Amino acid sequence: MGLRFHATVPLAIATMLGVASCGRGTYTQSDSATGEVSVMANPSPPEVSSSAASPRAAPTPAMARVLDELASLGGKPIETLTPEEARRQPTPTDAVTAVLTKEGRSTDPTDLVPGVASADRTIPGAAGQIPARVYTPAGAGPFPVIVYYHGGGFVIANKDVYDGGARGLSKLANAVVISIDYRLAPEHKFPAAHDDALAAYRWTLANAASINGDPTRVALAGESAGGNLALATAIAARDQQLQAPMHILAVYPVAATDTTTPSYIENANAKPLNRAMMGWFVKHATASAQDLKDPRLDLINANLAGLPPVTIVAAEIDPLRSEGETLMERLRAAGVDVSRRQWNGMAHEFFGMAAVLDAAKEAQKYAADRLRGSLSGASAAGKGAPAGPGSIPTR
Repeated sequence: MGLRFHATVPLAIATMLGVASCGRGTYTQSDSATGEVSVMANPSPPEVSSSAASPRAAPTPAMARVLDELASLGGKPIETLTPEEARRQPTPTDAVTAVLTKEGRSTDPTDLVPGVASADRTIPGAAGQIPARVYTPAGAGPFPVIVYYHGGGFVIANKDVYDGGARGLSKLANAVVISIDYRLAPEHKFPAAHDDALAAYRWTLANAASINGDPTRVALAGESAGGNLALATAIAARDQQLQAPMHILAVYPVAATDTTTPSYIENANAKPLNRAMMGWFVKHATASAQDLKDPRLDLINANLAGLPPVTIVAAEIDPLRSEGETLMERLRAAGVDVSRRQWNGMAHEFFGMAAVLDAAKEAQKYAADRLRGSLSGASAAGKGAPAGPGSIPTR
């Protein structure tokens, strides 16, 4: 049966691969403690113009270089491929590797993020063993623990593609990070990924000590589809009366089911994320239209009360940008401590690119500061890193 793509098909499920381009060398911040939203200046103004067929905002030169490298790798439109073929396509991580190689720099993750060891293992998922990678910072421990969920629209990618973000947080937050490979659709449609995400959280609570972690200090984090999983897992933990995570990091999370938002309209023709790809992800990730109404996918209409502090990282040219803003507003209305910053000039997927993007370094530090504040029990946990000089209110 064919998929009819229309305004109610979710942006939510469909996006993690979206390496869109971005805007004006700035980022915005919102803090729940003050209600302030600000635009932060980045030192490099964009030098890339956009055409009518492209996203309205342009990437910074550094971001554009990564996007150009990705395009040069010859990937095919995802929506023309089978899931198996799509999983073999070049990734943004491959583009970062190409940039590093051209610069004559090491591509070894242990050189890019020194002081963090990693080991692969398996842990119990909801329906059998699933692969996991444990990142451990230098030091004696026990360390706080972050359960990390990769992106990929619930269909593609794995912990290798998202190594940069998880490894960076381990170092900057001084925490053990366990990144899991949950089951992917269409072999395992919704809610298989969510079930595995919750199973991994349960395992971590029970076994943190075995990975040099402190079971009383556990947080959740993820990128795009993984950001959705982090939030949905926290909601499930609340509803099932499990130990609550101390913090949730949601990096450009899948949070809604509305494709008519301003950011979706702006980025309707973005590459490699576009409407056709959206339909492709939806078709493969869900079993029925009813799935699209499930609060695990439509987070902005879920019960968000009682969640721990939330940090949202956003990119300007990203179909998920607007729903992230709405998520922030809904969390704040539910009484949740939430802070959101948006990096203009950056694309969806930028967070793990700290090896080549200063903005990614900033975003990782912001996220890590917020995590450390909660995981240490600091009274300023809700504040995050200070906005810094040069910010101006946007609303």
